[in-house]
Amino acid sequence: MDVLKRVPIREQEPKVRAANFEEVCLGYTQEEAQEEASRCLNCKNAQCVKGCPVSINIPKFISEVKEGKFADAAATIAESSALPAVCGRVCPQESQCEGKCIRGIKGEPVSIGKLERFVADWSRENGVVPAKSEKTNGIKVAVIGSGPSGLTCAGDLAKMGYEVTIFEALHEPGGVLTYGIPEFRLPKTRVVRPEIENVKKLGVKIETDVIIGKSVTIDELMDEEGFKAVFIGSGAGLPKFMGIPGENANGVFSANEYLTRSNLMKAFRDDYDTPIFLGKKVAVVGGGNVAMDAARTALRLGAEVHVVYRRSEAELPARVEEVHHAKEEGVQFDLLTNPVEILTDENDWVTGMVVRKMELGEPDASGRRRPVEVEGSDYTIEVDTVIMSLGTSPNPLISSTTEGLQTNKWKCIIADESNGKTTKEGVYAGGDAVTGAATVILAMEAGKAGAKGIDEYLKGKEA
Repeated sequence: MDVLKRVPIREQEPKVRAANFEEVCLGYTQEEAQEEASRCLNCKNAQCVKGCPVSINIPKFISEVKEGKFADAAATIAESSALPAVCGRVCPQESQCEGKCIRGIKGEPVSIGKLERFVADWSRENGVVPAKSEKTNGIKVAVIGSGPSGLTCAGDLAKMGYEVTIFEALHEPGGVLTYGIPEFRLPKTRVVRPEIENVKKLGVKIETDVIIGKSVTIDELMDEEGFKAVFIGSGAGLPKFMGIPGENANGVFSANEYLTRSNLMKAFRDDYDTPIFLGKKVAVVGGGNVAMDAARTALRLGAEVHVVYRRSEAELPARVEEVHHAKEEGVQFDLLTNPVEILTDENDWVTGMVVRKMELGEPDASGRRRPVEVEGSDYTIEVDTVIMSLGTSPNPLISSTTEGLQTNKWKCIIADESNGKTTKEGVYAGGDAVTGAATVILAMEAGKAGAKGIDEYLKGKEA
């Protein structure tokens, strides 16, 4: 084998997968995983670990894969991550662990993410169960939200011996893993649900249909229900819009709503009667991973799909892999293009979108070149559906019903990055509720920091 090149990963053919919701990437076989693991240099001062937000011992688990010790590899990963099958699929490894891989200097980096996925899938298929704490300390901790940040925090606290209850607003746990990321990237029944079950096997309880700030407040949890600390991992579910004319028309969706209807309400299944508008020609406005998810979902539901993005391809914030897959499947990209108005018929249904050409100017605060309007370049594209994918911010319900919990100007909860401590005693927070919309792995990193912070706080109270 050529050690400078990755072992190729099998995928569904683009034309086939564009018409189904089955997982795109098919994963490694045992032989392929061991062959890919043999490319690892097993560096003494492993840079890949420094690139991993949850500090998985990557050389150790890869060495165990190479030797065929898959259960040992699973135990190594479980020391740091509660959601390996999820991370192996959706983490931006190219800018994290794999981006720091020494093998990648002269050749292609080791496929760390695909190896993590292999180990997680092997564990699930072979009934490997995570080890739980031998005894609990009787101290109750509440976690708000069952997304990646809440699940990680709850899992870590349970391993430390705390009695943890997660409160989830929706009827199914998983947060963005369940309602936000499409089935073809992250299968719910086969992958997400077993990962959540593994967290429950650590001793974590999950109560669904509980809206904190409405069903019960944080103060009531602490004062009346005996929870000694609370972690807020409620995510960022409030969509942003452009504020252009016609944005309130029928046929305009936020990507959040569109993906939730498809994922949580099973619009991708023929035997579900989900109320979802199946447009014939769809424009998705935005260039992030969520925009790619919405575009590829609309394509699978039968639409011609255009991604409308105001910068060039070099500035697209989505993962390169997601953009590549979208293009292969037939999604069209209208780059350096920005909407200025949504057109409607007499019944207020979308009929088109006026867009303006853009050109790139000097770099802005993000380091990307700023898009500048080209005067007199407006033209109309015919569409019957517009999906806005412009980011999200936290819902203010929790902060507005919790005295002493401060937020910043973006309505994000103010919390210490190192330990999740907020301005209210005993209350910790992390993930998108603090940072605004970000990645699954960064939310997990914040969940780990929150668990550490809560443990230090509660041990300090005992002392």
